[in-house]
Amino acid sequence: MFLSTNPFDEDSLKEECGVFGVWGQDGAAASVALGLHALQHRGQEAAGIVSDENGTFHTHHGLGHVGEIFDDPAVMEKLRGAAVIGHTRYATTGETSLRNAQPLYADFEFGGFALAHNGNLTNAQALRNQLVKRGCLFRSTTDTETIIHLMAMGRPGGPVERLIEALQAIKGAYSLVALSEGLLIGVRDPYGIRPLVLGRIDGGAYVLASESCALDIVGATFLRDIEPGEVVVISKQGVQSLRPFASAPSRFCVFEYIYFARPDSLLDGRSVYESRRKIGTVLAEESPVEADLVVPVPDSGVPSAIGYAEASGLPFDLGIIRSHYVGRTFIQPTDQIRHLGVKLKHNANRPLIAGKRIVLIDDSIVRGTTSVKLVDMLRKAGAREVHLRISSPPTAHGCFYGVDTPRREKLLAHDNTVAEMCAFIGADSLAFISLDGLYRAMGETGRNAAQPQFCDACFSGEYPIRPTDAGL
Repeated sequence: MFLSTNPFDEDSLKEECGVFGVWGQDGAAASVALGLHALQHRGQEAAGIVSDENGTFHTHHGLGHVGEIFDDPAVMEKLRGAAVIGHTRYATTGETSLRNAQPLYADFEFGGFALAHNGNLTNAQALRNQLVKRGCLFRSTTDTETIIHLMAMGRPGGPVERLIEALQAIKGAYSLVALSEGLLIGVRDPYGIRPLVLGRIDGGAYVLASESCALDIVGATFLRDIEPGEVVVISKQGVQSLRPFASAPSRFCVFEYIYFARPDSLLDGRSVYESRRKIGTVLAEESPVEADLVVPVPDSGVPSAIGYAEASGLPFDLGIIRSHYVGRTFIQPTDQIRHLGVKLKHNANRPLIAGKRIVLIDDSIVRGTTSVKLVDMLRKAGAREVHLRISSPPTAHGCFYGVDTPRREKLLAHDNTVAEMCAFIGADSLAFISLDGLYRAMGETGRNAAQPQFCDACFSGEYPIRPTDAGL
């Protein structure tokens, strides 16, 4: 699993990837670029677009943000066609390099085929070893390329048949958009771990996207979520739904609601914003504290902090101000800059903080180093007390399904009690929402221990899909 060396982001869970596709719109590449812009939060290292112009495929990939890669009119002019897919990437497998940028493209006997993937395959390395022994030559280090080679080595057939056959051998989490001549294909894995939604623009063009917020930017109406284990094939015949995989219990990633998805998205019928606000409500019920002010760590902590303030009767205010203009390679990562990294992103609102007992709301604790610096920042701004409340349970286990988490031993919650974590961070108190409380915040009566309603492996250590490559 790839780990970022960015000094400003080293103590947070990293984004996954975003996928977006349009079928049946002249100049669809412009809509795909806009859709990727709306999904930028899911991946900020590389992006790419592949278009189908009546069987002639055009591609463009680049490292960096979407707006930087697709800001040249000449680039957009090249991406002709009415069927287009795109991808914005954060590396969870494979290093950051242009050869790993997606969508991946290959020429088959049936014609061109492009594939973009959000998620992580848990048996990709084992399959890769087998494929290399059979003579396959890999050009990238991504797990996604395994699917391309499985298709190439499969039985003769069209793109849909070959893709389905390849996925029969795959284990792990995936939401895919794929492009072949005249076809736009969307797939979710049988557990539905990663999101994928279907929309339509003015009764015409169809849109596939990782999140519903990306539909809004292109004026598409949300139709429905792609179901777990479903393959949708969009063509001149309309939308065809296939169910080629054995059924499995739905295990949608609960961390999408806590942190990854944009708050204005709807995922699996739930508002991300309302879910986060309700998490704050339950957190206040479970872990109240006498204080003067509720302060979020912006931006992901804001909805939960609002819920906590409403439930506790405490005032809410922006006691920490975030800078939105810190680049990922702002300056060289010297030891001094690493130490100041949090201050480059966040600064205490001193007049608001001084003399107050603060409830600080954050979405998660990974290594804990950022929490240490935030608590110290508030104390230096004059806070009398700092009580840290976390809108997720302790993150004590790694994710193998498309989230870039540190090795398990690097997670603060793996080997430390809550009291030990509190002492390390330097807060006056520390509390996490309980796992059962998280489920209640999501509208469930509680966590079904026999068959959990979500994937919560990063909290519970219970993996719905065996991480074969990790040796677990």
